[in-house]
Amino acid sequence: MNFVYGFLYIFAAWKWGDWKNWREYYPTILFFIIGDLLYHFLFYDYFPLWKFNPIPFDEKLGITGTHISLFIMFIKYPCTILLYLGNFPIERLKQFIYIGVWIFIYTANELLTHSFGGINHYNGWNEWWSVLFNCAMFSLLALHHYRPLITWILSFAFILFLWTVFGVPSSVFR
Repeated sequence: MNFVYGFLYIFAAWKWGDWKNWREYYPTILFFIIGDLLYHFLFYDYFPLWKFNPIPFDEKLGITGTHISLFIMFIKYPCTILLYLGNFPIERLKQFIYIGVWIFIYTANELLTHSFGGINHYNGWNEWWSVLFNCAMFSLLALHHYRPLITWILSFAFILFLWTVFGVPSSVFR
């Protein structure tokens, strides 16, 4: 399943991504990856909200949830940014529609993955929280490209909001 996703993202990025300006998007790619790495470092073993699972085909290949997470971070996220920012519209109304399309893509991707058992939700997380998260994520990714410092501040505030809502224990700081 993850190979199919990876192939689709790589193909889409190759076909429609803005490769000539990849250096311009590089800080946002790193921002995206750092956020996910931070989640995995703090939450994965002690208070996960979601975890990736290998489907039977992946298991036969020896692929683990960690492999899947790294694959997503280092294949899906850079391809996403090359597509997302490389085609980001200038007109305000089109921006809202465009962000909505990406929210739909990521949400549909997660729902499909969930239906195959490739992701599990824990500690009160569900698909609706994923939709909210995707709304925040794609808005912040667009903002990060133009205003990185403000984005870091808003991201920290969003993390505190989620931390409070889900009652994350301080034990995650092991």
